[in-house]
Amino acid sequence: MAFLAFENVGISAMAACVPPKVSYSRDLTGLMSETEIEKTIESVGIREKRFAAEDVCASDLCYRAATQLIHDNGIDPESIDVLIFLSQTSDYRIPATAPILQQRLGLAQTTACFDINLGCSGFVYALSTAFAYASAKNVNRVLLLVGETFSRITSQRDRVNAPLYGDAGTATLVGKEDCGRSFFSLHSDGTGKDAVMIPAGGMRNPANTGNLEEKEAEDGNIRSDSQIYMDGLAVFNFAMRVVPKNIREILEQSGVALEEIDWLIFHQANKFMTDFFVKKLKIPAGKAPYCLDRYGNTSSASVPLTVVSELYGKPGKQQVLMSGFGAGLSWASAILSLGNCRISPLLEY
Repeated sequence: MAFLAFENVGISAMAACVPPKVSYSRDLTGLMSETEIEKTIESVGIREKRFAAEDVCASDLCYRAATQLIHDNGIDPESIDVLIFLSQTSDYRIPATAPILQQRLGLAQTTACFDINLGCSGFVYALSTAFAYASAKNVNRVLLLVGETFSRITSQRDRVNAPLYGDAGTATLVGKEDCGRSFFSLHSDGTGKDAVMIPAGGMRNPANTGNLEEKEAEDGNIRSDSQIYMDGLAVFNFAMRVVPKNIREILEQSGVALEEIDWLIFHQANKFMTDFFVKKLKIPAGKAPYCLDRYGNTSSASVPLTVVSELYGKPGKQQVLMSGFGAGLSWASAILSLGNCRISPLLEY
């Protein structure tokens, strides 16, 4: 198990951006009956989500979030030493998106830039990477950009996935901060790789005219092999098994008591699932904020989007436990302080 601890490094600022176009769950009458829609809304918790325009990529949403963060905090773009872009919906297969964002944001050519591809656990994983870089002697600021446009890879005729995914971009600035100690616990289990997958389009199964065509799949769902597939029951059982255990582990290993945690920020996958975690861990429901009802499952962007949308304007020192879980299968938790973090208001683009 990868258990990481850092000192004198923390999150300085956060911002997020969502598209203005709203997709309402109640409009899914072409996929399911009104009764089924209401049951889905009640159990999953998604009433609406945001869809990016056809010419808007995850990097564009991240760019807007980063621009706002830089402006709101008076950051000199050339003071950023490392830029990390995490997404499963990057601009191109080649080149990486991070150098493109380096140029768009006006960062120095001495900035180290690279992409990470990971799913719903991705923000916590990438944040641990940002903390590791920021701990280095000659690195002062790391800009972590995490965003997804899953509306572009989801069949709107798929009863499992169409009700779930929304689009968002986020920006997180990590630097040398007097934030006490931070902890990360990172896990993976590749035996569950088939639970969340786009089967075609990579080198194992290159894209062709056959796997780009939408066809009827299990239970009447319609999608192509180049669109996202999820075994909902497998993911549900996986999360129920590993998430509460991982949270207890990181609390024990860090020596932090659950009562010391001000906020538990879960990946926004499913309201029933998160409610179960809250009950299992015996924490007050008000300590686990949601943005799922308004923005849907934004995959790797969901944890930072929840922080920005739900904690903006909240006063006082904030000890946070973050938990992400999903494709891979992979899962990760972190304990850190947002006491020095300046959160910008949520932006629409």
